[in-house]
Amino acid sequence: MEDKKFVVIDSNSIIHRAFHALPPLSKKDGVVVNAVYGFLLVFFKVVREFNPSYVVATFDFPGKNFRHEEFEEYKATRKKAPDELYNQMPKVKDFLNAFGVPIFEKEGFEADDLIGTIATTASKKINEEIVIVSGDNDCLQLVSEKIKAFILKKGIKDIVLYDIEKVKEKYDGLVPGQLIGYKALRGDASDNIPGITGIGEKTAIQLIKQFKTLDSLYSELDELGGLLNINKSTQEKVKKYRDQAYISRHLSEIKKDVPIDLDIEKCKWGDFDKTKVVKLLQDYEFYSLVDRI
Repeated sequence: MEDKKFVVIDSNSIIHRAFHALPPLSKKDGVVVNAVYGFLLVFFKVVREFNPSYVVATFDFPGKNFRHEEFEEYKATRKKAPDELYNQMPKVKDFLNAFGVPIFEKEGFEADDLIGTIATTASKKINEEIVIVSGDNDCLQLVSEKIKAFILKKGIKDIVLYDIEKVKEKYDGLVPGQLIGYKALRGDASDNIPGITGIGEKTAIQLIKQFKTLDSLYSELDELGGLLNINKSTQEKVKKYRDQAYISRHLSEIKKDVPIDLDIEKCKWGDFDKTKVVKLLQDYEFYSLVDRI
């Protein structure tokens, strides 16, 4: 790809994916570093494939965020990741610092909200295409004419680049902006977002395709007392779980206005000390990666 890009890395999701995809690789001293190694494999692939002009990395801030405050059960069903994974987060940051990649994290917000804010802001300030790199489909709602999403599908090798058409293909015709309404109805079990009880993927897609947005769906319901061409059982669920649907939409929507200091010039890629990076790779015994610098 000749056109240069602004790359936004969803670090937590890639670290999690790498940790579970690779065997427990350890240094000679016994320290587990498989997630660090996997993250670097993805990082090098992204740099090679997109030849970015700018690179930034985002992380979840430890602890609860505004979604937990507004919905206590948010992500309550998730099992805590093992310490061997969490212990590798600072190590990944060491490499990002060595590569001169700015790191963004903010108390009270998730990495997705930082990604949404950075991608949206950068798309307005520069001409380059924005590429979000993640292991999570949540960021597909951000895809636009200028924003694409490079999503790890299985492990860390199967990666798909999503543009608007690719999103429509995946969600049976829904455009990226409609995925918020889709999730409001469908929910998300992995994040413990309820959606509307009893409505599955096909019905959620059908409803959003017909009514375009959650608001227009409920406007018709209020004005007509019912939904045209929708069976009685589904209508009853839509009526009964209205509050759940709106809570789910709020939880699912990625923020684009997190108060952060984004200096585009400080995000330029390529100005790093190669000697420092090589030494760090050698310290971690990643000898096979040294030749990729």
